[in-house]
Amino acid sequence: MALLYPLASASRRQRLRSRWSLGLLGLLGIRIEGAEGLAHGLERGLLVANHISFVDIFLINALLPSAFVAKSDVARWPLIGWLARRNDTVFIERGNRKAAQHAREHMLSALGNGQRLAIFPEGTTTAGDRVLPFHGALFQGAIDAAIPVHALALSYQDMNGRRSEAPAYIDEVRLIDCLRTILRTRGIVARVHCAASFRPPLPDRRHLAHHAHQAIAGVLGQTVDPRNSGVKPLRDIEQPSRNEAAIRQ
Repeated sequence: MALLYPLASASRRQRLRSRWSLGLLGLLGIRIEGAEGLAHGLERGLLVANHISFVDIFLINALLPSAFVAKSDVARWPLIGWLARRNDTVFIERGNRKAAQHAREHMLSALGNGQRLAIFPEGTTTAGDRVLPFHGALFQGAIDAAIPVHALALSYQDMNGRRSEAPAYIDEVRLIDCLRTILRTRGIVARVHCAASFRPPLPDRRHLAHHAHQAIAGVLGQTVDPRNSGVKPLRDIEQPSRNEAAIRQ
């Protein structure tokens, strides 16, 4: 199946990504809740999300099959790197300006061709207890391609509805140890919520990054004071209509 994947049509590859990702989440004992109808209106564009774990990639792909932008180190991770290379991932080598320019061109081409692309603009992972400031550089592709940006709030809970740190791939935790923790923890529930959608014409990348961060943090129950950002509020934002309380911590 892996050998045939590159030969499949774009739509079939999306279905395969979703199927593989759902299967992997099932093997890890992670159940998705509260994502009914998520894909409506998100058929194309740049997905931006808070980052907690390597599991985030499979969580998003299960619901919204996408190509990802990742640091070049990911390509060398056991298993995860192999999967990432077969998922049309755009790898960025930090500190290499030529490679970064090539990655930006790849992103712009993919977005311009209607491919859904996903990024984690925090640039690192957290325990899910906060959302770090977003780096704006990768938002430029969406601005140049004049395509929508969709802010996704990701969270993991235990069987009692409390925030679970079991999937968190942070600090000096090894991949194998993170996997063991996930497998030992019963009843992990993953949630994905579209916090806001930003439609063209888009503001500059700094404003866009701030407002995407603000929307995600708000859905996750974290207070963000816009007075500290130095940016003006946006009016052209599509706010989610469903109840957000279920994923707030």
